[in-house]
Amino acid sequence: MKKILLMSIMMLSLTGCQSAYYSAMEKVGIHKRDILVDRVEATKESQEKSQKQFQSSLEHLSALINFNGGELQTVYEQLSDDYEASKSAADTVTNKINKVEDVGLALFSEWETELEQYQSASLKRESQKKLNQTQRQFNKLLRSMRRSEQKMAPVLAALKDNTLYLKHNLNAQAISAIKGEFTNLKRDIQTLIKDMNNSIDDSNKFIKQMNGI
Repeated sequence: MKKILLMSIMMLSLTGCQSAYYSAMEKVGIHKRDILVDRVEATKESQEKSQKQFQSSLEHLSALINFNGGELQTVYEQLSDDYEASKSAADTVTNKINKVEDVGLALFSEWETELEQYQSASLKRESQKKLNQTQRQFNKLLRSMRRSEQKMAPVLAALKDNTLYLKHNLNAQAISAIKGEFTNLKRDIQTLIKDMNNSIDDSNKFIKQMNGI
């Protein structure tokens, strides 16, 4: 029976019916707070992976602008692979952040509703206080995640532009043109990595706070 229930939970998760998914998870003792912590952790891990991918793309691009003979087709293929891998990493981060936001909103909505069930005024005040504190911390975390997410778009656009340009211009002049764009792209990637580090720090703080509740 438990195996069937767990399979049903997995199917609900895949179909995107989040409210039914949360209800099913609660039946096996996994609550929204637990899911939120897990999803923040998963988002943090995806950000760490995307950082490495963007840094790798930067390093390969740096090698490209210092290109000194060899097969340009191979160079193009590497740049193309970097773009596709970076885009996949960015899509994963966005998907994870969306899941964090979804379960966060569900948790706080439930928490707010349950406040009305208290008979004890003092316990209700204490729960309201914890709700407000957790919600502020969550909102700060979500803003941090979204800020770093937004920084991925211009980086991906620049990587795609460079890939497209090199695809149709496999010559030394193409390398020179890309070199002119490199400084801005390097700055954007460094800013992105910095913002992701801030988001990762906020994630660690939030996880620690939630585990203390």
